[in-house]
Amino acid sequence: MKRAEKRAEKRAAKAAAKAEKRAEKSAVKAGKAGKAGKRSVRGPLGAGKGAYVGAFVALVFATVLVGACGVLVESALRAHAPVERYGAAKAVVTGPQKIERVMKRPGSDPEKQSRPLTEPARLPVSAAERLRAVPGVRAVVPDVSFPVVAGAGRVLDGHGWDSAALRPSRLSAGRAPQAPGEVALDARAGVEAGAVVRLQIGDVPRPYRVTGLVAPGGPPAAYFAPQAAAALSGHPGQADALAVLADGKVDTGALRKAAPAGATVATGDARGDVEDRSVAAARPDLLDVGAAFAAISVLVMLVVVSGLIALSVRERARVFALLRAVGATPGQVRRTVVRETFRIALPAALLGAPLSLAAGALMYGLMRHEGAVPDGFGLALSPLPALAGFAATLLAGTASAFLASLRLTRIRPVEALGEAAAEPAALPRWRTITGAVFLVLGLNALGFSTTATGPAATTSVGGLVIALIVATALLGPLIARFGTRVLGGAARRVSPVAGRLAVHGAAAAALRAGSIITPVALAVAFAGTQLFAQSTVVHTTKAQAADGNRADRVLVSAGPGVPAGAADAARALPGVTAATAVKNTTVVMTVKELGDRNLRSLTARGVSPDAERTMDPKVSSGRLADLRGRAVALSRDVASGLHVGSVKTMWLGDGTRIEPRVVAIYDRGLGFGDLLLPHDLVAAHAASPLDDHVLVRGRADLSPVAARYAGVRAAGPDELGARLSEQLRLQGVVNYVVVAAIAGFVLIGVVTTLALATAARRREFALLRLVGATRRQVMRMLRLEAAIVLGTGIATGVLIAAVTLLALATAVSGLPLPTVPPLMCAALLLVVAASGAAAVLVPARSLLRGAANADGQ
Repeated sequence: MKRAEKRAEKRAAKAAAKAEKRAEKSAVKAGKAGKAGKRSVRGPLGAGKGAYVGAFVALVFATVLVGACGVLVESALRAHAPVERYGAAKAVVTGPQKIERVMKRPGSDPEKQSRPLTEPARLPVSAAERLRAVPGVRAVVPDVSFPVVAGAGRVLDGHGWDSAALRPSRLSAGRAPQAPGEVALDARAGVEAGAVVRLQIGDVPRPYRVTGLVAPGGPPAAYFAPQAAAALSGHPGQADALAVLADGKVDTGALRKAAPAGATVATGDARGDVEDRSVAAARPDLLDVGAAFAAISVLVMLVVVSGLIALSVRERARVFALLRAVGATPGQVRRTVVRETFRIALPAALLGAPLSLAAGALMYGLMRHEGAVPDGFGLALSPLPALAGFAATLLAGTASAFLASLRLTRIRPVEALGEAAAEPAALPRWRTITGAVFLVLGLNALGFSTTATGPAATTSVGGLVIALIVATALLGPLIARFGTRVLGGAARRVSPVAGRLAVHGAAAAALRAGSIITPVALAVAFAGTQLFAQSTVVHTTKAQAADGNRADRVLVSAGPGVPAGAADAARALPGVTAATAVKNTTVVMTVKELGDRNLRSLTARGVSPDAERTMDPKVSSGRLADLRGRAVALSRDVASGLHVGSVKTMWLGDGTRIEPRVVAIYDRGLGFGDLLLPHDLVAAHAASPLDDHVLVRGRADLSPVAARYAGVRAAGPDELGARLSEQLRLQGVVNYVVVAAIAGFVLIGVVTTLALATAARRREFALLRLVGATRRQVMRMLRLEAAIVLGTGIATGVLIAAVTLLALATAVSGLPLPTVPPLMCAALLLVVAASGAAAVLVPARSLLRGAANADGQ
């Protein structure tokens, strides 16, 4: 046994001597190169393959992450609903498609903001005459659309027969409808021409004679006589759109001049947004989410990549010190470090750029599969996101290398070897000051988050996380020293010898430990904040909706909605004390956020006058009973300093501007929407006359009412909770997909950084073995040191996430009680801890099995 140890010591000594000679030769060559005036140093710089592979892997995934988020942003920018019904139309003239306003900024230029409208802004049919006079126009079709419910709750799109020319649609049997009681149905309906069917259009089902069958193509539709369709739509004399038919090109400018004031002329792909508004309505939110996560991904990339490259350069400080000592100039060393990193970053970016498009398509596919994006929301793939990821990776890599080389090149040649032998005891002043500034900014954001509400609170919480993460990256070595002092005592108690070595190793290499702590804290803080913020909002929303429900039963529909007469019919039943018709919509309004006013699309509900008996949104001032005429109730999240009696300007779903009086302020904005409006006001400006559901107070039998309407049924209050849960799930899918991608990259950065830091300690492990430490003692030391460093990083991440979640929970619910599922939290911490421990112990075990190498090469 002793002979084997002596042979190992001799092999280690020989290897150390050879390594020293190689380093000296490289330094001598570098010195000659410096004297010769060469621009950079050439030759081996002591970087092992592990360092190159680790940096290469991190840069590849960084490119993929940034490019994938870019794909989502580009898809949101270019998204248009597919053109189906208006395929034969050269242009489609509609009312305004969005609300645009110029928002003034104190101390900056005004900003133009816009929000899409979710309901059709109708035009007078008489406006078609001026459009027909435009040269080249063959015909103008006033198009109307309304929901039709057939047997078994099957939903059809109702139109006038003149709209059949827009697809175009042709009869395969029979004739076109001409009288009010006639209809032409899709051939897939399973009926024959001449049959009588019962169709429900906004009221109870009525019989209609099928005069013809339309050849299959597109969504199933029902065509009525033009005048009958105008009456059935509920808005006679008005059209949802005026479709322009032409044999050749038509001057779009002339159409705009002939169109009514404020109208929109849609051509090309924009025609799809007219027939399906869901894509246009979802575009701003998806664009905001994509842009926010793209910015976060760039920040995460900078933190992870810069820490990894700085660690790689720092671990080779001895070689660079030798170069400086024998005459290499600071510029030569800097150029060498940057050039070396560029040679790694360039192929990594070239490989990651095309992969980013595939990753973006995969993320989009997951969202589409889960129903998180509208059916018409298409995927846009172009070289732009890949180029953005490529450029961001090259810039981040080279900039990180340049910054990491500054300290190495600022020291004097005579002091170079001494500086490289031991890490500085204190952080640079600029780093300490900058870290303290970001820490103060984070504390300020924390104070604002606990008092803000609504969108302003969410925005400030995002700023809080970013500020604390940057502060952690800058103050990492100080955090590492503090963590070593706190956890070092426990390590020494577990194992006196190995624990003392672990504490010494963690304390002596605070810069290295700080580089490790940062990605660990980032992984825990980012994933924990995003996951548990979503669970907190979901839980609060469900709790508010459940606590505020006073209804005993609810009428819901399997089709497009509940007919308007259902609420009156339920109200007439014995035992029913209230029946509130609820109609969801979207309202555009200015909201104060972080001192600025921004144009926002807000969720709203139209409710009938007896809403106070069936729902309790927790009114803090005013009365819901006053919600009549031009009145509005606001949640405190969007009230922005308004009070009962104030008049607020807003725009309904079809763009109609109103100035209602505030009659109530309520607290349960997540559970009941941002605004409550009178039901009749919302219904008069909606695309469909149907309600979303009817809340019923009383223990009456609702089956007679449900039997009168196709697809309508009576259910318990839990039905609304189930529907709300599904809506919240769909809203969270986008966040979960992107968060999983970013958290995966951060985890890769953690593993790569830890593996690189461990692999760079070959010389240290060899020296420990030479002085008599056994493999078991070294491994025990590493396990305890990993527990200290990873424990500090995880504790820092938990602290950042806890502070952020407490602020968010206070903002959304009024209580600092975030919803943190224990199993999900345990899984997150276990994954980070296990991955980090494996990244330390696996390379160390491999190194200790080989021959000791005194200089770490």
